[in-house]
Amino acid sequence: MSVILTRGRVPRTPHSEYYSEPGVLALEEIHSSAGFSGDWSRKYHYRQYPTRQIRDPHKLPLDIRPQPPAPMALQPWHLRTARLKPHGDVVSGRVPLVYGTTTFVCAARFERSCPADRFFRNGDGHELWFVQEGRGLLASEYGVLPFRPGQYVVVPKGTTYRVELESEDCWLLMIESRFPIGFAPRYLNRSGQAHLTAPVVETEVDPPEFRPPRDEEGEFRVWTKHGGGFVTEMFLGHHPFDLIGWEGALYPYAFHADDHHPLARQIHTSPPTRQTFESGAAPHAGFAVCTFKGQIEGWHPRDVPAPYAHNNADSDELTFFSNTGYGARKGLVEPGSLTFHPGSLPHSPHGTAAKRSLEERGKLSDYLAVMLDVFYEPLSVAKQALPIAEKDYPTGWNRDTQGLAID
Repeated sequence: MSVILTRGRVPRTPHSEYYSEPGVLALEEIHSSAGFSGDWSRKYHYRQYPTRQIRDPHKLPLDIRPQPPAPMALQPWHLRTARLKPHGDVVSGRVPLVYGTTTFVCAARFERSCPADRFFRNGDGHELWFVQEGRGLLASEYGVLPFRPGQYVVVPKGTTYRVELESEDCWLLMIESRFPIGFAPRYLNRSGQAHLTAPVVETEVDPPEFRPPRDEEGEFRVWTKHGGGFVTEMFLGHHPFDLIGWEGALYPYAFHADDHHPLARQIHTSPPTRQTFESGAAPHAGFAVCTFKGQIEGWHPRDVPAPYAHNNADSDELTFFSNTGYGARKGLVEPGSLTFHPGSLPHSPHGTAAKRSLEERGKLSDYLAVMLDVFYEPLSVAKQALPIAEKDYPTGWNRDTQGLAID
């Protein structure tokens, strides 16, 4: 994030003597990304370092690694994540869907809050959530961050957190990256402030609300994801939310899709105009995340609002449909559909969708979808996703958007 925040009490000068209370030295920790070159925050623990483990760690039987299926023919995919049954919590409820070497996509449909004495830390990657359904709180050492449908939530790698549900269950699309995730750098000026022409504004970000430190002794379990999906349980002798304060640019935050302000033009706009987030050194590595939300369609007298067929040979593309308003897929997708089009295959609107889209010329659309484009990283469907895959999607372009054969 380009916004540096100060919460609680921190010394004016980093790495200097400071006290939580008289006689109790506050212990500094630096939470950084990209080594010492990326965003970072300094955190001040009440009286204990976060390394204080009181029991030997042990590996849990839980395994959320994506499993490779048997070799299959090259094809596009339609995964119906709405068919997943809610189970577990934000950790155990994750179902791997699509994966690569640095990018991992899963769905989490879960029905329980994390236990009060158990926390989670992703040691594999930075997380980006899109909230499809449900409400709750992401509680971390940085404070409490409410989330609701339509929001993105960015959780930096190494953050210790737990999720407290406020609804019966929750449904998240979760994108994990080995690289840090943030707004596209091209939206920011030299000072890190959003350009006046950018579709995102950093002041519309929701940061966590800082809470008083939990200066508590006891046994607190921290589940840490590592090795691509293994989970190890560690035991701290103090509550991990023990900060008297923190300051920096690395922290969890939420950003609602309503606050992405689309850029429109007289003819069809390509996906880069819809970009919200970026990870890695795009377009050379990493990925871009685009927010496709309702906007005024092109008003050129001969504009075709439906997207053109395209073969973006260096990008595998995934699109998560939050609703069914996207014209190129109407009648074929349901809320929570995730399509996956490998970069070596062209894809296009289905059936007669392009012709029907002419009626939408110059009108306000109402769709909401999240698109992920990876750069130079082949993706694969996980074995765990096969039960929710549409069997005849590869031949779907022979049907119009009402499911009827084309003459």
